[in-house]
Amino acid sequence: MSASEKKTSIAIYGAGAIGGHLGAMLSKAGFEVSLIARGDHLKAIEQHGLRLIAQDQDFITKPRVTDDPSQLGPHDYVIMSLKSYQAPEVVEQMQPLLGENTTVATAMNGIPWWYFYKLPGQWENHRITSVDPEGKQWMSIGPERAIGCITYVASEVIEPGVVKTISPSYQYQIGEPDGSESLRCKTLQRMIVSAGINCDIRPSIRRDIWIKVMGNVAYNPTSALTVAHTGAMLDDPSMEQVLRKLMAEVLAVGKALGANPEDRIDARLNTTRERAAAHKTSMLQDLERGRSLEIMPIIGATSELAQLVNVETPTIDTVLALVRLRAKMTGQLPNVPNNPPR
Repeated sequence: MSASEKKTSIAIYGAGAIGGHLGAMLSKAGFEVSLIARGDHLKAIEQHGLRLIAQDQDFITKPRVTDDPSQLGPHDYVIMSLKSYQAPEVVEQMQPLLGENTTVATAMNGIPWWYFYKLPGQWENHRITSVDPEGKQWMSIGPERAIGCITYVASEVIEPGVVKTISPSYQYQIGEPDGSESLRCKTLQRMIVSAGINCDIRPSIRRDIWIKVMGNVAYNPTSALTVAHTGAMLDDPSMEQVLRKLMAEVLAVGKALGANPEDRIDARLNTTRERAAAHKTSMLQDLERGRSLEIMPIIGATSELAQLVNVETPTIDTVLALVRLRAKMTGQLPNVPNNPPR
């Protein structure tokens, strides 16, 4: 890693399970990292540092942390690791982080708001209402700043200031919307790899997004409905069939949009059994902690895009209706526009 890359500034907007893990790893590796956090988590990091507990290490780092981005100024990279429904709410607050050449990596669940940027064909520059209801991210961040960022890290904040991961390894996939292997992707890749995280630059990031969304749609809302971790759902033959139907419908939407995601349902289920059977999904964690559920950017957006390309998704639409009402009844439905199933 060159001296100039060591000085490359990275802001992580949302220092929770994923952002906290990345921030701790980058900080430990000596990179200039700023975290945007809030509440008790912010106070704990300010007072005691950020602790990461993993299978092979347990350490504390002390990156810069604040709840006010105006204290930080422009950064070379901004990694957005919020809940997807929170992102439109912070666009105005994050403006001080954005310089002329700032790259914004969307390390969030669901379909990213920039998905149709530079996508050749009839849907180029189409806006996804479920993800970016008023177009705030598109207009105020700018799709030209965005790169895709997919994470496979099973983490949770177990108490303020403490992130725990059960993943035996960490995998990131990043990529330009147009598929090019840009300097900004290469630089970010080298930094992430230097921090001890596997990271690949992907020439077809949209295809990889659908593979990740396949798992998000299958596991997240069903875990909130059943209050079961992933392994328990896979141990139930009837529930496994529901998961398979959800995954197959997600792949059908991705294929209709031209992304051509591979049919990796068996591989995804097997990987979950082997590596994350005891993991509670992020939506189940939020349910148990009384937080809003990340419904529309994950399963709602998939249903919205299915309607766009006229793909029938009966299982997705049914689960969407159930989990929306589940969240509404406990006051955990974010204030986002309704996108009802057909």
